[in-house]
Amino acid sequence: MTDSTRGTDPLAKGSAPSRRRQRFPEISSRAWEHPADRSALVALRKLSGFDDILKKLAGLVSERSVRLMFLATAVKTSERQFPELFDMVRDAAYILDLEKVPDLYVTQDPQVNAMCIGMDTPVIVVTSGLVDLLDEEELRAVIGHEVGHAMSGHAVYRTMLLILTNLATRVGWIPLGNLAIMALVTALKEWFRKAELSCDRAGLLAGQDPQASMRGLMKLAGGHNLGEMNVDAFLEQAEEYDKAGDLRDSVLKLLQVLPQTHPFAVVRVAKLKQWSESEEYRSILAGAYPRRTDDPDASVSDQWKAAYDSYGKSVKESKDPLFSLIRDIADGAGSVGGKLRDTFAGSRGSGSQDTPE
Repeated sequence: MTDSTRGTDPLAKGSAPSRRRQRFPEISSRAWEHPADRSALVALRKLSGFDDILKKLAGLVSERSVRLMFLATAVKTSERQFPELFDMVRDAAYILDLEKVPDLYVTQDPQVNAMCIGMDTPVIVVTSGLVDLLDEEELRAVIGHEVGHAMSGHAVYRTMLLILTNLATRVGWIPLGNLAIMALVTALKEWFRKAELSCDRAGLLAGQDPQASMRGLMKLAGGHNLGEMNVDAFLEQAEEYDKAGDLRDSVLKLLQVLPQTHPFAVVRVAKLKQWSESEEYRSILAGAYPRRTDDPDASVSDQWKAAYDSYGKSVKESKDPLFSLIRDIADGAGSVGGKLRDTFAGSRGSGSQDTPE
């Protein structure tokens, strides 16, 4: 069995971590996908020929060009080049039972970044800035994250996003044309943000070290000086961000999030911690997870319902003032108008009236 086939056991070369981790034979990517991400993917997988159409739109020449560019300008990991990273991608593929191990490249770039590109044969690229920033277990989580992208087929999102973004620049002169395209782009970015949450979970399954996964995300926000940071304090910061002050802060947060393709770091850490403590995560570790053989039978309607329930749960559990207002509206609260007036007009409480000088 070669290094590029499913089931390659890194233990054979003594390159696996010292701690033992659970392996997940035949695991379906549905096991780690966020409900809003999974519902869309299941629907797309039901569309016969969709991938072929998208590949033609994207252009296979473009994918070949990107692959050749990294082959020429970056370092391809192997047993002789970045051997530890080479072992990590093989290890992640072994744990998640990926049929073919993606090639992993390291590119000289001080910016901290990692990506999975390509639809036919995915390639993982990490920057030297990322490699310098993270320790071994944090890197293991990041590489597992990118393997998750490969297994879920998230290159579809990126390709669709690029096509629509390019299209938006060409139809700007058509009345309402650009507006319609940008609405689709906004929806795709929300989709993309949920895909990132999905693959944070895949990275956790690959490394099975929640602290390392959260630590790595915290370093993306604060840099390498880990002695000056604390995961628990960062989680408290995430809760502070969720509370957000008043409705004006809620609106500002919404405006800041909409252009992003990735959730903010504090949100990712909080969501990952929540999932690491869930029954779903414990069940997967115990071997109770969806298999790839059952993917064709996955119900689209069931997945959309799960996505709807997930958004509903987020609204219900959030401490954000805007979500509190939405809950009040849903509950038929009569004080909604008063809350809006108090927030934006600045009503004064009893006994606190200003007196003229």
